[in-house]
Amino acid sequence: MKNENLGRDEASARSALLATESYSVDLDLSGARTTDETTYPSTTTVVFTCNEPGASTFLDFIGDVVGVELNGEALDPSTASDGARVRLPGLAAHNTVTVRGLARYSTSGEGLHRFVDPVDGETYLYTQYEPADARRVFACFEQPDLKASFTFAVVAPSDWTVASNGAEADVVAMEEFPTPVSRWSFAPTLRISTYITTVLAGPYHRVADAWTGRPGTKAEGLEVPLALYCRRSLRSSLDEAENFDTTKRGLDFFHEVFDYPYPFGKYAQAFVPEYNLGAMENPGLVTFTEDYLFRSAATEAQREARATTIMHEMAHMWFGDLVTMSWWDDLWLKESFADYMGSLAVAEATRWSSSWVSFANRRKAWAYVQDQLPTTHPIVADIPDLEAAKQNFDGITYAKGASVLKQLVAYVGRDAFFSAARQYFTRHAYANTTLADLLEVLTDATGQDLAAWSRAWLLTSGVPSLRAEVTVDDGGRLTGVAIVQDATDPVTGEQQPRPHRIRVGLYRFDADGWLVRESSEAVTVEGARTPVPALVGRTQPDLLLVNDDDLTYARISFDERSLSTLLSKVHRLRDPLARATCLGALWSSTRDAGLSVPAYLGAVLLAAPAETDVGVLQVLLANAHAAIETFAPAPQRPELHDRLGACLSDGLRTAHPGSDLQLVWARALALAARSATTSADAVRAVLDGEPVPGLRLDAELRWLFLQGLAAQGRILPGELEAEREADATASGRAEFTLASAAIPDAALKKATWEEAVHDDQLSNTLLSAAIEGFALGPRDLLVSYEEPYFEMLRTVWGTRGIEMASRIVRGLYPRRQDLGSTPGSHPVVVRTDAWLTRNADAPAALRRIIVEERDHLLRSLRAQAQGTR
Repeated sequence: MKNENLGRDEASARSALLATESYSVDLDLSGARTTDETTYPSTTTVVFTCNEPGASTFLDFIGDVVGVELNGEALDPSTASDGARVRLPGLAAHNTVTVRGLARYSTSGEGLHRFVDPVDGETYLYTQYEPADARRVFACFEQPDLKASFTFAVVAPSDWTVASNGAEADVVAMEEFPTPVSRWSFAPTLRISTYITTVLAGPYHRVADAWTGRPGTKAEGLEVPLALYCRRSLRSSLDEAENFDTTKRGLDFFHEVFDYPYPFGKYAQAFVPEYNLGAMENPGLVTFTEDYLFRSAATEAQREARATTIMHEMAHMWFGDLVTMSWWDDLWLKESFADYMGSLAVAEATRWSSSWVSFANRRKAWAYVQDQLPTTHPIVADIPDLEAAKQNFDGITYAKGASVLKQLVAYVGRDAFFSAARQYFTRHAYANTTLADLLEVLTDATGQDLAAWSRAWLLTSGVPSLRAEVTVDDGGRLTGVAIVQDATDPVTGEQQPRPHRIRVGLYRFDADGWLVRESSEAVTVEGARTPVPALVGRTQPDLLLVNDDDLTYARISFDERSLSTLLSKVHRLRDPLARATCLGALWSSTRDAGLSVPAYLGAVLLAAPAETDVGVLQVLLANAHAAIETFAPAPQRPELHDRLGACLSDGLRTAHPGSDLQLVWARALALAARSATTSADAVRAVLDGEPVPGLRLDAELRWLFLQGLAAQGRILPGELEAEREADATASGRAEFTLASAAIPDAALKKATWEEAVHDDQLSNTLLSAAIEGFALGPRDLLVSYEEPYFEMLRTVWGTRGIEMASRIVRGLYPRRQDLGSTPGSHPVVVRTDAWLTRNADAPAALRRIIVEERDHLLRSLRAQAQGTR
């Protein structure tokens, strides 16, 4: 029986036994254009040492092994391999092993993904491995602490473009093949981990540039070749001028703050189809989702998000690639740092100087949601195996970690923080680290013992909450202000107060009616209650903002006067970061059933028309829709939808014609049309020709409008098919799949269920589109799938890869429910509890998804119950 789930203890034992030197990997992709060919030849030679001669170990390879040769001796592949591991007995002190096998082309985004462009029929390949899918392409020791130098060679059609981590060394035509093919050879890499190796192959469009280090820095005279890749059919959307500009600004910025030259030679970036992630930090060849290539109108918020991802991946060249975590417990050592550095670089090196507003608005909100789930975990997590690692690429590892690092910079100072980073790179270049290694350089750089800080922030779970306790005399002056912290760790149930360096902002209305900052007081919060004597005697402000400048990671709540100010005048709060922080706090309170949906919607209807930050408006309108659909009792929804719909229609027509804000209003109207009749009426009118000055109905917006109408059953005969014919692209195919699945027809819902659950022909992108569409429409059409959902869980998990299985399990959970009697007695909650009880032996990663979905449902039902009181 094959074992694909490598355990931490196994990995630790293997790294204690072995030291890897080099890999030579040969991939024959000459038959990739023939979709009937499901496998390709993969040959790997690994050179490594063993400190216990005579011991045994294993290589990881998920594929069919054809031949194995260890130190010149052939092993029987039928007994050496179980389909996931290749056993290597009787090791010498110095070993050379060659594994010949057949690896499988992927349509799930794991391993070597194959995609056929519907526009021109061309085939494109790329690899994606994190955390452990290199073993789907070549035999390897699949763990981050067994670094080695990698040399890749690829046989592919001669008219293709082929790239890898290393620079191209040679291309040789191979005349013996019936069709023209060539063999590309690449220069050896520096010592890196398996999960960041990569291969790209296909008729990719490529443009080149270069970056040169600034005089007077350690990078002076360093020249880094740059390149961008995309599918040929998307070359008009590559936006090379802006993407190269962002890349060069990033290299300038990181060389300045890290003072360590970029070590990996070239810096290429490829935008690839059907990508599971935002991007991946493969040194020398970073891969990105091609969603970052805008074939339709794009807002400045979308461009900023792309720039942030470019900077995030570039930060990984140092945090993650040069210095890598030893095991996935310390995944945060790269992801938290990259998330923090990405936003910092965008704020300080590009035109998007308000990127911390976007961080607070999106990334931090993601962390708050994740950290309130029953499956919350410390930033430094307990990751016993690869399945657990796969699940931990979450809001805690990324955005909470980044938020805590922002707090750390406030705590120790920027200079000390970057001094520690420089020491970290110098001491541990091309090696692996743990938390202890980071604390060591931080202690050296700051002169402070940060062990207590580390325990409080990195080894605890849950979101601390901060609120101001305010007392006022009859004259309206503050007689007492204290910051009260509730820091209950949901895992241990104990209070775990965190240290916070924050600013407390006092805001007051000026003569023109704007709510402006009057002053801001620096406060160090320690323990459950921290008095702020500096504020005593001042006139009570209209708004007292506990986490001014958004320096720490905490849910905040407001005193009575501040809350009243926000609910009636939030649109008059001038500072964009303060406004985003306060709106985020109101949203969190709504999710927690502390603020009613009508009250929250009232604040949104004030704030949205006046909002000038495109990203904030986008999130605000999406949250308003989610609040109505998820947290409002069913009887209240029609009236709330009408109020929101009126606001959306008005916003669309009053926004400056052709502006980013107008586009955001249009997209929000399309989202609302999925549930609300009034919004669907407005969408239909626009599609039927009602003029909206400046609004361009490009392919993306047309599909969003049609999907809203499809969910309401208001699609005209042949309308979707006509749009698919007009937009015969990969994106158009996915949008058509979503729209078709959204139609409220029992037969179509059944066909979508069968295709998603019982058929494995859908690619990752089309599977997600089908699932999203299936979940739309009237709830009563989906009731009959609740029991089949629970019945199929173990089968799907056992027969699909974890990526596809996770999409099915999470996406099809029957979360859209209305309150019956009490939240805990709801039939879906009861059925979920029964499944969890009966399936205590189910894989932990599967149970985690079910537990999280149950919690999302309970949160929805509790808010609905609160809304009926």
